[in-house]
Amino acid sequence: MKISSAFSILAAMVLTLTACKQETAAAPNGKDVASSTKAPAVNPETASLQIDGMTCAIGCAKTIEEKLVEMPGVQEAKVDFETKKAVVNFDADQLSGSELKAAIESCADGKTYKVTDMKVAKKS
Repeated sequence: MKISSAFSILAAMVLTLTACKQETAAAPNGKDVASSTKAPAVNPETASLQIDGMTCAIGCAKTIEEKLVEMPGVQEAKVDFETKKAVVNFDADQLSGSELKAAIESCADGKTYKVTDMKVAKKS
């Protein structure tokens, strides 16, 4: 009985440590990616995306947010772990909503995150 309890605890620890990998991305100049200055969008749009599969705020939501911010044409990206929602301001002349969806779903192993609802609107 002690062996199965120890094995269960070990398995839980391994899952916890591997489920939420922290990745830190920095711009080439050494600044945080989120604070990089970008040219204003020529054709500004806002995408709202519902993301399933996130298990934590730091490893999952932050990793997705950083990947989105690094994309050419993305002006700003915010991923909220609590609501499982991403809001992305982007230049539709450089990027499409389907490319944002593909980028989110390709994070991690490519099977973890799924965009279940996406709405794109012209930014006023």
